[in-house]
Amino acid sequence: MLLSILCHQCISVNKWTHWSCQAYQISVYLILVEERFHNLALNHLLVEGFQKGDAFRALFRVNAYNKLEAYCKIDGVPTDVLVSGITAQNRAVEGDIVVVKVDPLSLWTRMKGSTGLCNNTPQVEDCNLLLEDSDIAKDSYKGKSKIEADCEYFHYTSCPFPEGIRVPFLPEKGFSYGDGSTVHFDPIIPASCNIVDENCLTASDSSNVYSSSGQNEVSTAVGRLCTLISSFPSKRPTGRIVAVIERSPRRDAIVGHLNVKQWLSYREFCRKDAKKNKSSLSLSDREYIHLTPSDPKFPKMMVLVKGLPDCIRKRLGKGDSTVEMELVAARIDDWDEESLVPQAHILHIFGRGSELEPRINAILFENAICSSEFSPELLSSLPHIPWEVPHEEFRSRRDLRNVCIFTIDPSNSTDLDDALSIEKLSNGNFRVGIHIADVSYFVLSGTALDKEAQIRSESVYLFKRKLPMLPPLLSENLGSLNPGVDRLAFSIFLDINYAGDVVDRWIGRTVIHSCCKLSYQHAQDIIDGIFNVDSSNIIENGYPLLHGHFEWPDVIRSVKSLHEISKILKEKRFSDGALQLESSKVVFQFDGYGIPYDIMLCEQKESNLLVEEFMLLVNRTAAEIISRAFPNNALLRRHPEPNMRKLREFEAFCCKHGLELDTSSSGRFNQSLEQIKEKLKDDAVLFDILTSYASRPMQLATYFCSGDLNDSEKDWGHYALAIPLYTHFTSPLRRYPDIVVHRTLAAAIEAEELYLKHQGTLHKLNRGEEVARRCFTGIQFDRDAAESPEGKEALSVAALKHRVPCTELLADVAAYCNKRKLASRNVKDACEKLCMWVLLKKNEILFSEARVLGLGPRFMSIYIQKLAMERRIYYDEVESLTVEWLEATSTLVLNLCPNKHSSRRGSPGRWKALEDVAFVVRPYDLEVELGVFGGSSNEQIGDTGFVAQNLEPVCKSDITNTEVDPGVFPLTVHLLSTIPVTLHAVGGDDGPIDIGVRLYMSSYLR
Repeated sequence: MLLSILCHQCISVNKWTHWSCQAYQISVYLILVEERFHNLALNHLLVEGFQKGDAFRALFRVNAYNKLEAYCKIDGVPTDVLVSGITAQNRAVEGDIVVVKVDPLSLWTRMKGSTGLCNNTPQVEDCNLLLEDSDIAKDSYKGKSKIEADCEYFHYTSCPFPEGIRVPFLPEKGFSYGDGSTVHFDPIIPASCNIVDENCLTASDSSNVYSSSGQNEVSTAVGRLCTLISSFPSKRPTGRIVAVIERSPRRDAIVGHLNVKQWLSYREFCRKDAKKNKSSLSLSDREYIHLTPSDPKFPKMMVLVKGLPDCIRKRLGKGDSTVEMELVAARIDDWDEESLVPQAHILHIFGRGSELEPRINAILFENAICSSEFSPELLSSLPHIPWEVPHEEFRSRRDLRNVCIFTIDPSNSTDLDDALSIEKLSNGNFRVGIHIADVSYFVLSGTALDKEAQIRSESVYLFKRKLPMLPPLLSENLGSLNPGVDRLAFSIFLDINYAGDVVDRWIGRTVIHSCCKLSYQHAQDIIDGIFNVDSSNIIENGYPLLHGHFEWPDVIRSVKSLHEISKILKEKRFSDGALQLESSKVVFQFDGYGIPYDIMLCEQKESNLLVEEFMLLVNRTAAEIISRAFPNNALLRRHPEPNMRKLREFEAFCCKHGLELDTSSSGRFNQSLEQIKEKLKDDAVLFDILTSYASRPMQLATYFCSGDLNDSEKDWGHYALAIPLYTHFTSPLRRYPDIVVHRTLAAAIEAEELYLKHQGTLHKLNRGEEVARRCFTGIQFDRDAAESPEGKEALSVAALKHRVPCTELLADVAAYCNKRKLASRNVKDACEKLCMWVLLKKNEILFSEARVLGLGPRFMSIYIQKLAMERRIYYDEVESLTVEWLEATSTLVLNLCPNKHSSRRGSPGRWKALEDVAFVVRPYDLEVELGVFGGSSNEQIGDTGFVAQNLEPVCKSDITNTEVDPGVFPLTVHLLSTIPVTLHAVGGDDGPIDIGVRLYMSSYLR
C-alpha cells in the first residue's frame, strides 16, 4: 500500500532518503551498519570506498547467455560496470540493488567491439523498452480458467505480497545465505529500511530531505567516473559486489524444474548399496535435488528433499520420474559464503511444463502479478446497479449530454476510458473535447478500493483475458464511458486553429452521454469514405447502434473533422522534433478455447493514430497544469536522452552501410530515419531491422515526482515526444498513476475557484459553465496569483481535500508504479513468447527467411521478419561442421565435413550434434517436404523426425508458407545476408520454453 499507508516517510525516514542517490552518505551508512551488523572490517571497507568515490549504488543484472558475466547500472553513468565471475558477483542475483566497488582504471577491460549490430560475446546492458506506451493500445481478452485436481497443484490467484502488502521499493529488513561447496565469497551486507506510518501530509509540505553535502559527494563521485569513462571510451569499467542493499523480488519468485532423474539414479545406487550391506535406506537431512530455474539469469539451486511438499515426496518415494516435468515455484532461502549455489525451497507446483495454464500462472508468479478475485467487502463498497448520476453532480459539473460524444476503441474493448467530440467555432477554429472517465469519483484516496488499485497499479493483459486493476463492475460499467448512459467524466476542451496551435482551453468535471461506441475499423471506414450511411442494414453490417438524438451524419462529420485535425497535430508534432520508432507488431489469432492457432503482422490504421494524437496532446496539457499548480507534487513521466555510446555504435553501423544518420536531436534523428526509409523502400525488412535497433539506445520512460527533480528541470522532458512535460491522464480505468493525476487536477481546479472566489472575480453564467479568469488551469498561468498568500492558501486547502501526496510519498508511488509497469510489460512479452511456442509446438516447424544482424566465429544473430523476432544460431563445436571465420572481411563459411569428430577441446559432451544447428534435407526429400505443408498429409520430413500438421488460418498469414529454398554447403554468410532457417518449439516438460532456430540446408552428404 502506498498513498494511504506510506505518508509519514517524508518526516520519519530522512536518513533513508539519502540511499536513493547513486552512493550514500557515510554517516547514514554507519548508523545502519552499527545498529544491525557490527561488521567492523567490512564497515571500514565500505566507508573507505565511499570516501574514495569508487563505491556506488547500482542495479545488478545478469547476462542471460552467460551467467558469469553481469553488469551494474549506476544512475548517471553512461556505461555499465562489468562484474565478471562468481567471486566478484558475490552471491548477488538478477535484480538486486547492490553496492559495487569499481576497480582502478588499470584493471578495466577492453570494450567489446561489434561486427554488425551485435557481437559474439553476449552482453546485457541497458533495459531498452518502448519509448512510450500508446494510450490507445487496449488489449482484448477472453477469460478461460483451468485448475488441476491434484491437491497441491497451484493456480496463482492470491495477492503476491504476503501478509498484506510488501511493495518492491521497500526492501526486506535482513536476509542470510545458505549451504554449499568450496568457493569463498567476501562477507556481504544486506540493508534494511524503516517502514513508514499512516499519517498524510499536505501538498504544501515539499521540503527536500536530501542534504546538500550528501548530494555533492554523490555527484562528484559520479562525475569523476563519467569523466574517466569518456576519457577512455575503449575501456569498460569493472568491479565487484561488496553489499546487497535491497533484495530482488525475484528471489521469492523462482520458477523451474527439479532434476529428479539424477536424484533417482543416486537413490537407486544407495538402495543397491544398502541391500548389499544389509542395511536400511533412509532419507538424509542433507540429501538434496537440484532445481534448474527457467530464467537463465539465475543459477542452479539445491532443494533439500525433506523440505519438499508432501505430494512431491510421495511421488519421489514411488520412483515417479515425471515429477521432473512439473513446473514448480521456489524461493531462495540461503546462500552461504562457502557455497557455489543458493539453497531454495519449493512453494507450489504449477503443473506440467508443456501445458498452457501452468505456464501462464508461472509468468504471473514470476512477476508478482495479483490475479485474485476482488474481495466481497471491497465489492460491497461500490454503488449498486442500476446506478444513475446523483442529482448533486449536475449542480457541480458541466452538463455535456447534448454534445455529440463517442468512443473509438478495439471492437472487443469493455473498459472505455476516453471519448471524443468536436465543434467548429464561428472564428474558424475547432473545439475538440477529450473526455476521460472520472474514476477518482469512485476511487477515493485511502479507501480499500484505492489500496487495492495501488497494489495492482495497472491492468495486466494476457492472451484473450485481462487481470483488471479495478473491479469489472467499475471498470466495465459504472466508470466506463459506455454508450447510451449518463457517465461522469473529466473533460478538457482545446480550441485548435488550422496551424495546430491550442489557442484556448477549459478543463473540468462533466456529465456526458456517449452516442455510440465505434471500433477502430468503423472509424477507418468513415475516414476511407466506405461507410454507407444510406444503407438500411447498418446494424446488420456490424455498425453500432446510435443513442440520443444524433444521426450518423453527425458522427461521420465529427470523425472526419477529428481526422483532419489529428493530421495537422501529427505534422506539427514531428516538425517540433518528435521521434517515432515503429516496428512490426505480431497479432495472434485464438480459437474458441483461447489457444493460439495463427499469427500475422499488423500495422496501425489512421483511426488508431487519430485517437493517439489527441491522447498525447491532452496528457501534455494535464502535465502542464499540475506541474504549474503543484511544482513539487506533480506525478509526471520522463524519457531521458539515449545512451550515447550505443547511439554512436548505431551511427557507425549506418555509416558503414552508406546510410546517413544525424542523431544530434530527436527531430534530426527522425528525419534521418525517414530519409533512410525512402532509400530502403525496396528493402522493407532491412528498415524494420534498423528501426528495431534504433530503439536500443533509448532509455526507459518512467514516472517521477516533480519535487524529486526540483533542481534539474532539464531532466523532466520526454526525448521521443520532444516536449518538456508529459504525464498519463487518459487511462484511469487501467493505470493507477492516471488516478493520482486526476486528483491533482481536481485540486488545481478547486484551488482556482477558491482563489477567484476570494478575489471576488468569480462570475458564472446562468448554466454555471464558465469562469471569468482561469488563473491556474488556463493557457496563461498566473504565477503571481499562485505565489500570493491567498493563492498558496487555496492550493494548500485544495491539495489537502483531494489528498495530493507529499513529495517523498509521491516519489515512492512513482518508483512502485515503474516497477509494476515493467512487470506488466514482462508479462506481455512472456505471453507473446508463450503464444509463439504453443503455435510452433502445434505445427512442429516453420520455414522462413532471416537476415543476418551479427556475425562472428561462434554464432550469428538473425532477424525473422514474419515473426518480428531476433534469434541466435551457435555453430562452434558442432559435429560434422567446419567453421571458417574471415575477420578481415567479416565473412563466415560453413561446410559439411562428415569425418569431423569431437576430438579436440575437451570432452565429446561439449560438442553439439549437427541436427541441433541445421535442418538438413536431401534434395530428393524436398518434394515430400512441400507436399506435407501444401497438402493434407502428415508425413515425416527428411531425417529429422518432425511431423508437420495442417493449419487452417482464418486470415492471411505467412505461418504455413514453405516457398523457402534451402541453402547449400558450403554456405557463405555476410552481414545482412538473407539465409533460410527453420523454427521449432523447445522445452516444455523438460525445461524452459524457447523458440529454437536452425539453418535450413540441403545436402547429399546426409
